[in-house]
Amino acid sequence: MQALSKGMEDKMMKKIIFATGNEHKMVEIRMILEDLGAQILSLREAGIEADVVEDGTTFEENALIKATEVAKAAGKAPGYEEAVILADDSGLEIDYLNKEPGIYSARYMGEDTSYDIKNQTLIDRLAGVPDEERTARFVCAIAAVFPDGSSEVVRGTMEGIIGYRPAGENGFGYDPIFFLPEYGCTSAQLTPEKKNELSHRGEGLRKMRTILERR
Repeated sequence: MQALSKGMEDKMMKKIIFATGNEHKMVEIRMILEDLGAQILSLREAGIEADVVEDGTTFEENALIKATEVAKAAGKAPGYEEAVILADDSGLEIDYLNKEPGIYSARYMGEDTSYDIKNQTLIDRLAGVPDEERTARFVCAIAAVFPDGSSEVVRGTMEGIIGYRPAGENGFGYDPIFFLPEYGCTSAQLTPEKKNELSHRGEGLRKMRTILERR
């Protein structure tokens, strides 16, 4: 990616806290935002705890709820008062299943249920359903809360279909059953670089990156 100009670097914030403890996400996040001239920290790395109740009805609402609550906690933490807080809410929408699991993707069948079981259950629920009715998308809403209290929310998506069997070792969550017809593979079979190029989170992060560069 093209390096930022010195003037733009001077305008960038020094610390970004991404409201997640998911290290898989942090790898993707850092790959896309790495040259912003900021230190990018997870909640655990920042040592910040926030009691967040994600009771929104959309991905955007939940992402903003999370970012807002973490921003309140960061504002009381020495050294993080001027940090920009980012948070995401993402999930899988399957059209045939009325967009399930949707905003409940992480909690589908219970948070402690393995994704091997979740994925196989979704495949089983689509038994006999033809390709043209297996359409699905990954959605990722990313919210930013800035030190002045202002906020921005963006959305990224990746379209595909639900496959007939899990495949691939490079992804996590629902990646092994999310098939991309134009590439002939699941998102779990993409290289990390290609996945960042195509993924819902990658699209959302690039949109958010543009906003951060303007601030």
